[in-house]
Amino acid sequence: MNSGADKIVSSIISDAQSKADVIIQEAERETALIVEEGEKEAVLEKEKILENANKQSAMKYQQLISEAKMNSRRAELEAREEIIEGAFKRAEDELKKIASTDSDEYKESLKKIIEEASIEIGGGDLILSLKADDVAKVKDAISSLEKNIKGKTGTKTTLEIGENIATIGGAVVKTKNGDIEVNNTIEARMLRFKKALRSEVAKILFK
Repeated sequence: MNSGADKIVSSIISDAQSKADVIIQEAERETALIVEEGEKEAVLEKEKILENANKQSAMKYQQLISEAKMNSRRAELEAREEIIEGAFKRAEDELKKIASTDSDEYKESLKKIIEEASIEIGGGDLILSLKADDVAKVKDAISSLEKNIKGKTGTKTTLEIGENIATIGGAVVKTKNGDIEVNNTIEARMLRFKKALRSEVAKILFK
């Protein structure tokens, strides 16, 4: 190959090399940009993942705390309820003990219970139901009870001892035709007053 041809070949090779260098440099720049953008995106994605993880962790933490507080409150209320019910049970046992005696205290309470129920009905011809042991405790007081009830209702009243009932104590009073009945047994009275007394019992127990 002569010198002129050599120069041409050399020039072509040189131009090609220059162009190749430019292409390579451009490719390297683009590669660097892609890598840089990729790294930025990776960092952003990492931050997003961490942020989401932190949010989920915080939500889970709050959920666990909320559940723990709720369970603690429920356990406290259940414990309080158990204590209150225990207090009522002890009161009922004490009343049962008193009602099983011939004490003047219980006899007076029994007469008051009968009178209250009879006045609530409005007097008249009434049937009085008691537990078997209580019949003798009020038998001698029937006449005076009838007078007291008449005096407070303005209606002539008769009290007839009816069938015995199963109860701790107290009485059930009803009209002879059975239209009106007032359950003034100890169990019924405790049930009626329980709601009102519950808050008072709670104040005493948990003050």
